[in-house]
Amino acid sequence: MTDPQSRLSANVIAERLAGGQALLPGGLLLGLDDMTLRVRSNSAALLENLQGYFSHIVITDADADTDTVIDLHAFECAAPDLSVDYVDWPREAGKAGRKDAFFDLVDGRIVQKVRTGMVFLQSKDHRIAAGPCLENDNQVINFINAQYMNMLQQNGWSICHAAGLVRNGRALGLAGFSGGGKSTLMLHMLANSGTAFLTNDRLFAKRDGASDDGPKVWAAGIPKLPRINPGTALNNPLLGDIVDAERRTELASLSKAELWGIEEKYDVDINQVYGTGRIIGRAPLCGFVILNWAHDSTAPTKITPVDLARRRDLLAAVMKSPGPFYQRADGSMYESDAVLAAEPYLATFAGVPVYEVTGQVDFDRIARQCLALFDDQGGLP
Repeated sequence: MTDPQSRLSANVIAERLAGGQALLPGGLLLGLDDMTLRVRSNSAALLENLQGYFSHIVITDADADTDTVIDLHAFECAAPDLSVDYVDWPREAGKAGRKDAFFDLVDGRIVQKVRTGMVFLQSKDHRIAAGPCLENDNQVINFINAQYMNMLQQNGWSICHAAGLVRNGRALGLAGFSGGGKSTLMLHMLANSGTAFLTNDRLFAKRDGASDDGPKVWAAGIPKLPRINPGTALNNPLLGDIVDAERRTELASLSKAELWGIEEKYDVDINQVYGTGRIIGRAPLCGFVILNWAHDSTAPTKITPVDLARRRDLLAAVMKSPGPFYQRADGSMYESDAVLAAEPYLATFAGVPVYEVTGQVDFDRIARQCLALFDDQGGLP
């Protein structure tokens, strides 16, 4: 006898998640490179939060190409119980605990956030978030960004676990192993005028052979604000106010090692902290820096050119799984047991200068040297 769950479609799940709840008229329009998203919800408060977060890409109906708008619905409600047999999505190396669970439909996928109970439907015709959205608006933000990331990957962009900055019209990627400090380094560099934010944790790269100057590798970011730990906030004068005064006093008494281990995250509003006009969506990639330093090292901080083809151990810090929300253009979903291949990354980054940072952690020193990469096309001074 056929299991009824094996015949579930996205249309059926979409109806269950909506549960007869009425969406507010209008919605929030987000204008991205090559894509426009319309976010609708039954919660005015959620839409207000999202409008504030995505303020730099909010557009009006007059600016939108209505023929290519993709709709996403977010229902504020109790955590849905769909009575399906979820399977845990495997965590990356070094990560513990359950985070995402999924159930594959005949034409899409349901993803459940284990800790919050939020449920997401990803299909070609439906993009729905349901559950306590207001309490977990960061997960709704991630789901919105997942739609843009899907489009980029469907169009040949490689996903990288990296931050990115733009200066002098060129982008620099910053990668590192877990806890390596790429976001902290990026925010140090953003304090310099003329430097703009590209992306915090997901950088996309694509080789373009159509340029008059020969092939270029382009870098694209996503509209996701940096999320930092309290140690980063306390050690950067521009970010101190992100943590309230009472909590700052508590954290100031901790050692560096204790601060590093705290699981707290704070959003950095780029426009508010660094000024408007400091966010750029795409730029040619001039180099990649991989942080391979150590907090307990006493060796001098050093930055050295490397060949990724010979140092595949470093490539592991750059490669990133598309994750459970990735849906290919043909509608098929990315498999939980898929193995990332190094060759596409090596092909994309061929000819791009790559540098390894080793020794003790010294953000000021490396920030200065990374800025020099923008200012001197010949390489490091």
